[in-house]
Amino acid sequence: MAEIHRGIRDEPQTTGFPMNPLRFRCPKTMHLCRSDDFARIYAGGQRAGDQYLLIFAMANELNVNRLGLSISRKHGSAVVRNRKRRRIREAFRGLQHDLPKSYDLVVVPRMRDDSTLQDFRNSLRTLVRKLAKRLSAVQDHERDSRPSGTHS
Repeated sequence: MAEIHRGIRDEPQTTGFPMNPLRFRCPKTMHLCRSDDFARIYAGGQRAGDQYLLIFAMANELNVNRLGLSISRKHGSAVVRNRKRRRIREAFRGLQHDLPKSYDLVVVPRMRDDSTLQDFRNSLRTLVRKLAKRLSAVQDHERDSRPSGTHS
């Protein structure tokens, strides 16, 4: 039997599926915790939403996405809020290598009781890609509108 060490198999898999070298961890460095980070993203970022999530996004210089969650008490008891938090974090963790990089994301779930993990995955995938296009277009516009003698 293959020994498992830190989530990666040391020996090749025997199931016929290729081994995935990507890590699907979500350390604390990928979380937004400080209130001034949330305020900065709410004030200066772009936003997009659908029936399950509202996402605020802003570019960062870290080459990694960071996730912040904002779930109000209107969603229900602590048990309900933490369940939504866990589902959104799990959706982000599983998609982190498929999403465009270098964004700070604040995710606000919509007031729905029927949201599943798959709903959150689909919403995250489409909304983050939409926001990445918008943010890159804004950055391109800002870069093109600078006078030619200035440098950043």
